[in-house]
Amino acid sequence: MPLRWRDAMDRALYGPAGFFVAGAGPAGHFRTSAHASPAFAAAVFRLVSRLDAALGFPAPFDLVDVGAGRGELLVALATLADEAAAPDTAPSGTSPPPVPLADRLRLTAVELAPRPPDLPPAIDWTTEAPTGITGLLLATEWLDNVPVDVAVPTETGWRYVLVDPSTGEETPGPPLTEVDQTWLTRWHPTSGPGGRVEVGRGRDLAWAGVVERLRRGVALGVDYGHLRRARPAGGTLTGYRGGRQVPPLPDGSCDVTAHVAMDSVASAGARVAGCAYTLMSQREALRALGADGGRPPLSLAGTDPAGYLRALAAASAVAELTDPAGLGGHWWLLQPVGVAVDALMAR
Repeated sequence: MPLRWRDAMDRALYGPAGFFVAGAGPAGHFRTSAHASPAFAAAVFRLVSRLDAALGFPAPFDLVDVGAGRGELLVALATLADEAAAPDTAPSGTSPPPVPLADRLRLTAVELAPRPPDLPPAIDWTTEAPTGITGLLLATEWLDNVPVDVAVPTETGWRYVLVDPSTGEETPGPPLTEVDQTWLTRWHPTSGPGGRVEVGRGRDLAWAGVVERLRRGVALGVDYGHLRRARPAGGTLTGYRGGRQVPPLPDGSCDVTAHVAMDSVASAGARVAGCAYTLMSQREALRALGADGGRPPLSLAGTDPAGYLRALAAASAVAELTDPAGLGGHWWLLQPVGVAVDALMAR
C-alpha cells in the first residue's frame, strides 16, 4: 500500500524491523565523521572542555548524544576525559575545577535500537533525551534521518508523493496541508517546473524539541545540508547500504536519508532558545577547535621518522574530515542557551 514518504521512511528506519533498530548500526553501512577519525572526537572534546569552563564546571556536566548509533562517540569522549589531565580552560584566568571533568560527566545515549551489550555501564541508554540538560547535546548526522515528506508540483498545486515501500514506485498523493504549504513557501522556493522538494517542517519540530531540553549549554547539530538561497534542484533523498549509495527503497533494507534545510532548522531552535544560533562549515569548526590538516614538515622525517608518520596520519585524517567534497561538507549548527558561542569557537 503506497504511503507518504514521511510514513514510509519512519517505518523503514525506526519500525520493529527498521534499519536503525534491527540492523548493525550506521557504522556498518556508511562513514560518518564520528566513525572516520579520532580527530573528530578530539575536536568535540575540546569544545566540551571549553564549554565546561564557560559553564563554571557544573556537576554533573551532561553529555547527551541524540541518534547515538552504537554509542561510539560517547565512548571516545569518555576515554578522552579519563586521559585529560586538565580542561582546556577558556576564558583565560579561569581556576581549575575542584573535581575533574571525567568524574562529573553524565553520559546519555539517545537511540531506538537495543543497548549494545558491550557499552560501558556509565553510559545511560534511553529512547528520549532527558530534560534539564546542563552541558552539550550532540546530534551528529541525526536530522538527515528524521523522516520527511516529499512533494511535487502538479496542475492542481503541490501534492505529497506516495511511495510503495516494497518497490519504490511513486505516485502523486493528496494536496499539502496548510502548515506544510506555508513551510514550503517560506523555506523552499523552487526553480522552475518539475521541481521535487523535501518538506523539512518535521525536522524543525525535532530540533526545537531537543533544544528545549537544554537548561544551560549548547545543542550541536552536525549534518549535510543546504540553505534557502541554494536548495538543490530535485531534492536529495537517497539510500545507503554496505558502504554504497543505493536507491532510497523504504523497505528497511537500507538507510534512507535527505540533506537538511539548515537555516529552517536553526530558526526553529532559536525561537525555542530565545537567542541567536551560529552556523558554520565543519572545516571552519574543526580548525577553530584545533584540528589542523596541514602536512608535517618533511625535515621531521629525517629526525623522527616515527613521529613524522604519526603526524602525517593525523593530518590525513583531518583532511578527510575537512574535505568540502566529503565529510567537510557538513554544517555545524550551534544553538547556545545561557552561554556565548564566540569564545567557545575562538581559534
